[in-house]
Amino acid sequence: MNNQTPDDKKQSQFFINNMVESAIRVGLLFILLAWSYGIVKPFLIPVLWGAIIAVALMPLTVKLENMLKGKRGLSATVIAFIGILILIVPFVMFSISMVESVEGITSTISSGTLKIPGPTERIANIPIIGQQIFDVWQLFSTNLEKAFTKFLPQLTSGLAMMASVIGNSIVSILMFVISLLISAAFMANATSISKSVNTLSVRIAGAHGEEWATLCTATIRSVLLGVVGVACIQAFLVGIGVFAIGLPTAGLITILVLVLAIAQLPALLVVAPVIAYVYSIHDSTTATIFAVWTLLAGLSDNFLKPLLMGRGLDIPMPVILLGAIGGMVSSGILGLFIGPVILAIWYQLFNEWMHESEKADSQAQ
Repeated sequence: MNNQTPDDKKQSQFFINNMVESAIRVGLLFILLAWSYGIVKPFLIPVLWGAIIAVALMPLTVKLENMLKGKRGLSATVIAFIGILILIVPFVMFSISMVESVEGITSTISSGTLKIPGPTERIANIPIIGQQIFDVWQLFSTNLEKAFTKFLPQLTSGLAMMASVIGNSIVSILMFVISLLISAAFMANATSISKSVNTLSVRIAGAHGEEWATLCTATIRSVLLGVVGVACIQAFLVGIGVFAIGLPTAGLITILVLVLAIAQLPALLVVAPVIAYVYSIHDSTTATIFAVWTLLAGLSDNFLKPLLMGRGLDIPMPVILLGAIGGMVSSGILGLFIGPVILAIWYQLFNEWMHESEKADSQAQ
C-alpha cells in the first residue's frame, strides 16, 4: 500500500531529476576532460620540462636581466639559446666523431689492413672475467674473420641497440630544445605566471597553498643542485682523469658517467672496467694514480650530496633523495624532479597533521 502524499511524490521526483541531471553533467565533464587530455597529451611532457627548467634557471635569468637593464624577455631568450647550444654542440661533435670512426673502421676492414693488437697477460690475470676477455680479444687479434663469424649475432644486436640509443637520443635532444623554448616563454612572463600559480595553489590547498608553491620551487632547485649538479661534478672529475691519461674514448666515458650519476646509479659501473683496462696498457705507477683519482671522483657523490641536496629547505635530505630515486625509477628523468616535490608536500602535510594533533592534545589538557 502506497502511503506517499502528493508532496512526497513531488520531492522524490525532484530528487531523481536532480540526480539524473547531476550525473549527466558529471559525465559530460569527464568526457570533456578526457578529450582535453588527449589534445594536450603530446605537449604535456615538454611543458612540464619547460616549467622545471624555468624554475631551475630563473635565478640566473634574474641576474642576467639586471645586467641587461631589466630586459627579462631578452635575458630569458639568451639563457634558452645557451642551453640549446650546450645540448646540440656536444651531440653534433660526438655524432660526427662516431660517423668518422665507423667509416674509418669500415674502410680498414674492407681493405684488409685492420690489425688488432693482442692482449697482454695482465688481462688474463683480472679476477673472474679476465680469462674470458683474454680469449675473445686473442681471437679478434689472430683471426678477425672467424671472430666476426662467431660473434655476428652479438655484434648485430649491439649495432641495433646503438642505433636505437642514437635515435632515442635525437628525440630526447629535440624534446629538450622544445622544452627550453617553452621555458624561455615561462621565464619571460614569470611575474604573471607566479601570481597565477600562487592564486591557484591557495584556491586548491587553502592557507598553505602559497607556502607549498614556494616549497615546490625550492625543492626543484635543490634537486637540480644536488642531483644534476653533483652528476656534472662527478663527470667533470672523471673526465679530467680519462682525458689526462689519453684514452681514445674519453668523451664517451665522461658522458656515460654523467648519465649514470643523473640516474642515481654508481659511477663505478663505468669507472671500474676503465681502471682495469688502464692497468693492462700502462705501468703500475701511472695506473695506480689514475685508479685513485677516478675512484675518488666516482665516489665523490657520497659526500657532495649531503652538502648540496636539501640546502635552503626544511625537508630532510633523505626524503628528497628517496623522492629523486623513486621518481626516477617510476617516471624516468621527469620523475627525478616530480618525486621529491610530491614527497616534500607529503612530509609537510604529515608535519601539519602532527602539530594539529599536538595542539588538540594540549588544549584538551
